[in-house]
Parts: sequence; structure tokens; C-alpha cells
Amino acid sequence: MSDRAALLKGIRAWLAVFVVCLVLSGATAFPLVHELRWTEDLLRALSVPEHLPALMRWIEHVREGLDTVDAEYPFVLYGTDWLAFAHLVIAVAFYGPYRDPVRNIWVIEFGMIACAGIVPLALVCGPIRQIPFWWSVIDMSFGVVGVIPLYAVRKKIKRLEALTAPNLRPAFAA
Repeated sequence: MSDRAALLKGIRAWLAVFVVCLVLSGATAFPLVHELRWTEDLLRALSVPEHLPALMRWIEHVREGLDTVDAEYPFVLYGTDWLAFAHLVIAVAFYGPYRDPVRNIWVIEFGMIACAGIVPLALVCGPIRQIPFWWSVIDMSFGVVGVIPLYAVRKKIKRLEALTAPNLRPAFAA
């Protein structure tokens, strides 16, 4: 296998992993009310309340809030439907680099910027929305973990670009 083919295969593999995670992350935003109920039941079955009581209290609090919103203000959950949709749309954007990585490297860089933006968003909005700091750390980890495959892809795209494009140096006028 040529270097170019190997790089392209690696780029596409990383992109596939990233897109699958993005789609799964988005798809899980649709059934939040049911997911929280299932999560609470699972945590109880695993005896989590005895080992991690703060986590259990937080899950119960969030589930109670979602139950109230679902029962009395279901239109608020429409916002999470849009969140899910945004994840799916962003995932589609990564088809560009899958097809032509060099020309569409900007999508990778956009994704890296978005991952970096998760950290200040969690640090600013978390306290405003009364999110426990430890939960904000979990949220921030999505950006930190998400940037890893994108960084790997960007490095591979730069190597692919060096292989496929002639190494022209600009001529400077004296």
C-alpha cells in the first residue's frame, strides 16, 4: 500500500470514529427523559447510591427536573431536539474531509475550534445554570477527547498534502 493510500485510510478511519461518536452523542439528546429514568434505575441496580451519593443525587435532581419539564412545559425539550439535530448536521459536514481531506481540512480545524470552545462554555455557563463543577469537568472532557482524533486527522492531512502537492516555495522579490 502506498503512503498516500495508507494516510487516506487512516484519515477515513479516524473520521468514521469521530462521526459515529458525534451521531451517538446527538441521538441520545432526543430521548432525554427516558434515558434519565433508565440511568437512575441502572445506577440503583449497581448500588451507585452507596458508593457515589453525590452523583446519584445529581441524577435524581436532573431526572425530576426533566420529568417536570416534560409534564408541564414539553416545548422546552424542543431545544434538546435542536441540539440533537445540530450534532447530526455537524456530523454530515465531515463527509467533505472524508471525500477530499486536503481541500476540506478547514472542517477539521473548525471541529478543533468547536472542541476548544466546549471548555469556556462549560466554565461560564455551568455555574450560571447551577451545574456542579465535577459535571462541567465531564462536559469539558468531550472537547478534550474530541480534539484527539481531529488533531490526528489534521496531522495526517498535512502529511498527505505534502505527498500530493509539489513543494513550491514562493519566490520573493528582492
